[in-house]
Amino acid sequence: MKSKKPIGRSEILKINYLARVEGEGAMYVRVKSGKVADVKLRIFEPPRFFEAFLRGRRYSEAPDLTARICGICPVAYQMSACHAMENAFGVLVQGQLRELRRLLYCGEWIESHVLHIAMLNAPDFLGYPDAIQMARDHPDLVKLALQLKKTGNSIVNLLGGREIHPINVRVGGFYRVPTKAELEPLVEKLKWAQDASLQLIKVAAGLTFPDFEQDYEFVALRHPDEYPFNEGQIVSSRGIDIPAREYDAHFAEEHVEHSNALHSYIKGHGAYFVGPLARYNLNFNRLSPMAQQAAKEAGLGESCRNPFKSIIVRGVETLWACEEALRIITNYEMPPAPHVEIRPRTAVGYGCTEAPRGILYHRYRLDNHGVILDATIIPPTSQNQKIIENDLRNFVAENLDLPTEKLSLRCEQAIRNYDPCISCATHFLKLTVERD
Repeated sequence: MKSKKPIGRSEILKINYLARVEGEGAMYVRVKSGKVADVKLRIFEPPRFFEAFLRGRRYSEAPDLTARICGICPVAYQMSACHAMENAFGVLVQGQLRELRRLLYCGEWIESHVLHIAMLNAPDFLGYPDAIQMARDHPDLVKLALQLKKTGNSIVNLLGGREIHPINVRVGGFYRVPTKAELEPLVEKLKWAQDASLQLIKVAAGLTFPDFEQDYEFVALRHPDEYPFNEGQIVSSRGIDIPAREYDAHFAEEHVEHSNALHSYIKGHGAYFVGPLARYNLNFNRLSPMAQQAAKEAGLGESCRNPFKSIIVRGVETLWACEEALRIITNYEMPPAPHVEIRPRTAVGYGCTEAPRGILYHRYRLDNHGVILDATIIPPTSQNQKIIENDLRNFVAENLDLPTEKLSLRCEQAIRNYDPCISCATHFLKLTVERD
């Protein structure tokens, strides 16, 4: 039984399993003389070496191989791989094929965001250890969320060939594209999903949030006309504005002793924040009028710097994704071919798209036969590791007077705000706070 009193000067707090995140690892916090002396996000899941697996494989295999990195956001891996290969070979996918890619991404955002909002994050705010126990008192919320998530799964299943690890995506487009008639049944589901998303936003807006605003450097894609999915410049709230091919000139990775996942940082800047909160802050004016209005009614301004309120932002993005999916289906006309022709050449290709958790960068070096010579994949959770540690350091420092149990739960929640996919980064589940 955890103490409800503040932690003693030499007491150690341990949480052996941090639930409701995808992955394995540990968190260590040390407090000395009333100050936070050390914070470590220890990711100890063995590296899975996907970048090495890709060497010697043909470019056409990259979308399917990289999709296996994550069962929650495989579309993001496929899209970043496809864009990087197309960049290398000088191919541009436009028109209805481009729209179908956005539709597929809508499905992934809907299912991923709703899973996080209702099943992973809401129990933190409502005081439950998991969604199963929460469902006893809030059955309508859980049923709504499951049905809404199913709408996202339906889109991925139709376009991708199956709900998990889609098999219909290829460099240049798709193996098969749907007919207008096949998309039509999604219309009523998405109209319902729009209303359901508004309900979910209202639920999120009614939660109680810690007062915890931070001065972040946000990083996201920004497109001239659209809320970002597949395309746009990589921009930051402190002046970065670059194409994907210049990523390596501004961003870098380093190995830290306590993590099997590399830590990303901006050269000369340090830690940065990717994901829904970053997209929202950098692209608010690209949201639809309905999504903007829903955000304002939920108490958000055009900027939000409280990571605990990211649950509202995910709801707003879910609403927008439902609207975008409806727009694409309404205007859809079956393209003359399911993909554009690809001609391999010796080149380096760069791709960056917006996974539900933030930007996902791919770089490939290929020979003239389209064989992969070298691959680099930088997932969102890897990019957020430093900022998660910073958040914990600052949150603990501001809340040392909290009872042990409450501080422990708030630290877990602070981590879950990022919806970390630790498998992608290559998992954390134990929290240790040591005071002396």
